[in-house]
Amino acid sequence: MQQLIDAFPQQLKEALAIGRSAKLSAPSGPYTNVVVTGLGGSGIGGRIAAQVVAAEANCPIEVYSNYYLPAYVNHNSLVIACSYSGNTEETIASMEQALAKGARVCVVTSGGAMLEMAQKRGLDHIVIPGGNPPRTMLAYSLTQQFFVLHHFGIIGDGFEGAIKAAAAMLEEDKAKIQSAAKDLAEKLFGKRLVIYSEASTEAVSIRFRQQVNENSKELCWHHAIPEMNHNELVGWAGGKDDIAVVIFRHKTDHERSQIRMGINKEVFCRHTPHIHDVWSQGDTTIARQLYLINLGDWVSFYWAEKKGVDPSEIAVINMLKGKLAEVK
Repeated sequence: MQQLIDAFPQQLKEALAIGRSAKLSAPSGPYTNVVVTGLGGSGIGGRIAAQVVAAEANCPIEVYSNYYLPAYVNHNSLVIACSYSGNTEETIASMEQALAKGARVCVVTSGGAMLEMAQKRGLDHIVIPGGNPPRTMLAYSLTQQFFVLHHFGIIGDGFEGAIKAAAAMLEEDKAKIQSAAKDLAEKLFGKRLVIYSEASTEAVSIRFRQQVNENSKELCWHHAIPEMNHNELVGWAGGKDDIAVVIFRHKTDHERSQIRMGINKEVFCRHTPHIHDVWSQGDTTIARQLYLINLGDWVSFYWAEKKGVDPSEIAVINMLKGKLAEVK
């Protein structure tokens, strides 16, 4: 796990090369909507990409992590089916629905049944390197989301330069990122974590939560500002000092959201002293998001190391999949 997290900047570079060489057929759009179907480490890339390009995309992009697709999916829809293994049953079910509805389907996978389906049916597909935990391959699956969206006319090509520059930044600042992550993991150890960010960064918060769940073997939760100001903030009346708060922040966050964060911290301080602002680095939205993703991944690893648990082990998920496989 340590080696895979360490390789994140290099993976981004390799992912760019894969995307540039992908052979996708001519788009038939314009498309009225995009739906990304995927779960866990395979689906989070779609959520991150959708938020990053929200101000640029020329149609709505929605992520569905379930067995079904929304009713509005039709022949004018682009559906990106993303499963690292290619065998995720929920994603396969959604992919089959998309085909039945006449949607344009593009597959991102390392192999499995979905790659076989794509090849047999002549569907657009991008193959990424296999053989590792899906959550450690985010650089590949996330980058391909941008390439697919660009190819089908949803966004421009500015993401390529942004990802390349971000990869260089992460390599240059690796020691600083690791040091900051180790320090934060020390502060989170023994606490129950809650993650906050502005709504535009919620997907990165979800990624961090997932990494803490799987790598650190810890329960935690997240919420987004300003939405949490209309509900969860009241729940802090039941807050305790065994809760640690991490707030992902950007200097580009909306001015009113930054004011809200300051007021929120005044509320949190009544119940816990463990409040940590984590500021992003980078000149672009993509770079800032990738910085927080990489930092969060390292935090989850160091937290696992501090606890003495194996960050790669996911026996309970494998047990669940095994039991589901027995039910036809």
